[in-house]
Amino acid sequence: MKKTLRSCISFDSHSVVVNFVVCQLFALLTAFWFRLYLHPSKTSPFVRHVVATLLGFYFALFCFGWYALHFLVQSGLTYGIMILTGVEHMHKYCLVVALGYLSFCQITRVYVFDYGMYSADFTGPMMVITQKITSLTFEIHDGMCRKEEQLTPNQKILAIKRMPSLLEYFSYNCNFMGILAGPTCSYNDYIAFIEGTPCHRHRDQQTNGKANGRHKQTDPSPNIEVVRKLATCFFSLMVFLSVCKVFPVERNIDDDFIATTPFYAQVVYLYLSMLTTRPKYYFVWTLADAINNAAGFGFNGYTSDGSPRWDLISNLRIMDIEFATSFKMFLDNWNIQTAHWLKRVCYERCPYNPTAATFILSAMWHGAYPGYYLTFLTGIVVTLAARAMRHNVRPHFLGTPSHKLVYDVITWAGTQIAICYTVVPFVLLSVGPSMKFYRSWYFSVHIGCVLLAVALPVKPRHLRLKEQQKGLHLAPILSHLDSTSTDSNCNQKTKAT
Repeated sequence: MKKTLRSCISFDSHSVVVNFVVCQLFALLTAFWFRLYLHPSKTSPFVRHVVATLLGFYFALFCFGWYALHFLVQSGLTYGIMILTGVEHMHKYCLVVALGYLSFCQITRVYVFDYGMYSADFTGPMMVITQKITSLTFEIHDGMCRKEEQLTPNQKILAIKRMPSLLEYFSYNCNFMGILAGPTCSYNDYIAFIEGTPCHRHRDQQTNGKANGRHKQTDPSPNIEVVRKLATCFFSLMVFLSVCKVFPVERNIDDDFIATTPFYAQVVYLYLSMLTTRPKYYFVWTLADAINNAAGFGFNGYTSDGSPRWDLISNLRIMDIEFATSFKMFLDNWNIQTAHWLKRVCYERCPYNPTAATFILSAMWHGAYPGYYLTFLTGIVVTLAARAMRHNVRPHFLGTPSHKLVYDVITWAGTQIAICYTVVPFVLLSVGPSMKFYRSWYFSVHIGCVLLAVALPVKPRHLRLKEQQKGLHLAPILSHLDSTSTDSNCNQKTKAT
């Protein structure tokens, strides 16, 4: 009976994966239609909101069945909290309720249904909806409760000055472009897209005028970018299907493999086995980005040479991931919108140990598998060690290009191994196999990172922020003194002549 139930669940999970891919392909076709026939110049924002929301619910029902009702319940509960509690405290209550409801569904899925069925499931869209709910409530709190001088520059851009209507709220959370795989976007960007109003530049990137500004009156066609991203999707899918079973992650904890394989070969195999797990994420996230672009959402201005950028809500940068030379660089380019969410909701607002708090929130958001918590707890130690190394060692290698190249090669290898070591429990899911892997490595990365974090000094975050602010205040003064000194020297030379 148990075997029959397990096989039924396995069959059902595979059908959900097929439904997910089919829905995303239909969403892609629908996105082109949405951009061409429901363009803001041809119809009202009300119609665009209604169509985007109804299509989102339809795709969710087709893909997940009646489990999709959880999306409505989660969104409805938090909207009620927003209306009843007011702007002063609603961000806290909505964070607790949205994250709590998500955790309840994840725990139910893991411990009531088959453990370890790591496939498409209804809690995946809920994770994105949780990000949107919490981001929205914090941005409303910033715009309607806090004084402007209390906000950071990014918070000023994101701040929302009015409560969204129920239709706008559900459209933002459950539109067909992002209901299945996201990515998360800011509420202001989404409303600007629906209404067809010019939106500001991407607030998480440094820009300089025309290089990333909108120096043309209309958004360019996304067709070329969509084709490029679909090609990336196809290549990622082919790589995943062809090599994922050649280097199974589970072999890292195989007794014969551990006993007979030299340690250097274990390191190489660890890198290859974890490398082959990434293309499935590249496929899902790039396809989701292409769907939004096809609908006309995601334009982010122009590059310095006038080429259009469609990376406003992109979730990854593949080359920067594969060639990352620091732990931070890897994390900054992997699941980018989630990193922005963690930064805006937790890291920038947590008064004590923001790094630890951010990793813990990330673990809670990801789900109920113990391996997630082992990964993110390990990530705390690795992040602290990487930060200490960068602050203390990197300046010594910046003297010449050759020294910099040596540093980049060494840090690339160290970063990739540290990432793979950290993420193994995320893939294995359970405590037993994860601890077996770490024991086979004698917890060497844990021990090394703790020693580095303790031995190498790093200034606390609040002191670094003060120095940055002080530098910003002093920059105009120094510039003025430099120009004054230059004028004085010119005058003296003129008199001497």
